[in-house]
Amino acid sequence: MIRDICKDKEFLAKKAESAKQEDINIALDLLETLKHHKDGCVGMAANMIGINKRIIAFENDGDYMIMFNPEIIKKAEPYQTQEGCLSLEGIRPAKRWKSIKVRWQNEKFQERIKTFTGWTAQIIQHEIDHCEGIII
Repeated sequence: MIRDICKDKEFLAKKAESAKQEDINIALDLLETLKHHKDGCVGMAANMIGINKRIIAFENDGDYMIMFNPEIIKKAEPYQTQEGCLSLEGIRPAKRWKSIKVRWQNEKFQERIKTFTGWTAQIIQHEIDHCEGIII
């Protein structure tokens, strides 16, 4: 189901709760909502659709990926950039890392670890910030 985009800064500033297997339908709604906004959005966190769970979905080299409970466990090569967000107005400065190693759970709640670089790494960092309640 395509959900409305949450713009409530107080809600967006809350740290997300851990996701569980029964939250799979939230992830599917998140993915459907992201695809609906594909012309202006490359990633979303569950709080952007009003659900305080640690779930992100993002475009990854022409495909889509969902992560449950993602966390950055290693980062390298910081840089400054500017980013926009469907939940917030305007463009904001952000510190990002060119390379990040992420640990997460897939749709079957199996643990995965992978290094992401470049644009995909930037998207993931933005969405994990949402999970942490960080409003850039």
